[in-house]
Amino acid sequence: MTQSRRKPMLTVIEPSLAHTPQLKVDPAAILAVIPALNEARHIEECIRSLMAGSPVLRLVPLTVADGGSSDGTQAIVERLKGEFPNLRLLENPKRLQSAALNLAAETHSSERTRYLVRCDAHSIYPENFILLVAAALQRTGAASVAVPMDAVGETCFEKGNAWVVDTLLGSGGSAHRGGQRSAYVDHGHHAGFDIEWFRKIGGYDETFSHNEDAEYDVRLGKAGGKVWLDAGIRIQYVPRGTVRSLARQYYNYGKGRARNLAKHGSRLKVRQAVPVVALVGSVGGLLAAPFFLPALILPAGYLSLLAGASSAVAVRRKSICGLFAGIAAGTMHLCWAAGYIRQQFARGNPT
Repeated sequence: MTQSRRKPMLTVIEPSLAHTPQLKVDPAAILAVIPALNEARHIEECIRSLMAGSPVLRLVPLTVADGGSSDGTQAIVERLKGEFPNLRLLENPKRLQSAALNLAAETHSSERTRYLVRCDAHSIYPENFILLVAAALQRTGAASVAVPMDAVGETCFEKGNAWVVDTLLGSGGSAHRGGQRSAYVDHGHHAGFDIEWFRKIGGYDETFSHNEDAEYDVRLGKAGGKVWLDAGIRIQYVPRGTVRSLARQYYNYGKGRARNLAKHGSRLKVRQAVPVVALVGSVGGLLAAPFFLPALILPAGYLSLLAGASSAVAVRRKSICGLFAGIAAGTMHLCWAAGYIRQQFARGNPT
């Protein structure tokens, strides 16, 4: 995220769902977990949003798994415990989100717990989000529920980034990136788990600092579990607001994907191979150009594609901010590919 005070907002596509009497889930059957690390600016609003809606929510165990915050996050949670008696604080010495979910499932669940709901500390949620996710798990019998992510932006770069990330050029057509149809999918943005399935396959792999969700879904699929993408529960999020932060994010995503594929002996999908081809072709073309000038057609062609995308987005959105779309897409492609290639040469080193 950027250093500004803007926060990703979460909304439900069909607001009526938040008030439907169908949300009849035993609150004691749910464990909601918020992994947190230095989230003092966001944690209170996040907790209050999760507790907004049905009074039943205050009976749902809500655990903040804190990775050793030094900014006052823990003190805020302790204060809010006086208002929300279902709120608990858990120390997460391993600091990672994957470890936070595993630890909470192990130590803060009970014999009645059936559903594990994952929430992000820097987000604000719609009314009854926790109940909506648990109800989707209950209704479908799926091992996991994922939700679509809709990118939005406020600054010009954020808008350009948001307008391209959920397109074929930006995310390659991932089902959970702006998808409009509920369906079973191989992978999606994690929102909830059947806790028995979570335990059965060993939870998250804590050696993954990134891509732990996709790695989990690979193991889940091999074990026979299904992931339900619920298009009626949607996350609006603000993407990275600078080229530097976006580059760092996608570099780490690329590394995580390489580790995931190496662990499971899988191959890149076509849409995932395209950024690698773009990077190798562009760099190779630039290196070969002094000896074979036509090689410049590779990087020139790629730059032309990005420039065309920027122009098209700017025209479609009727905003000059669309010109940042190509810059954002190129940053995502090339940094993801660089991280992937870097990890391929790391020979099993997880760092």
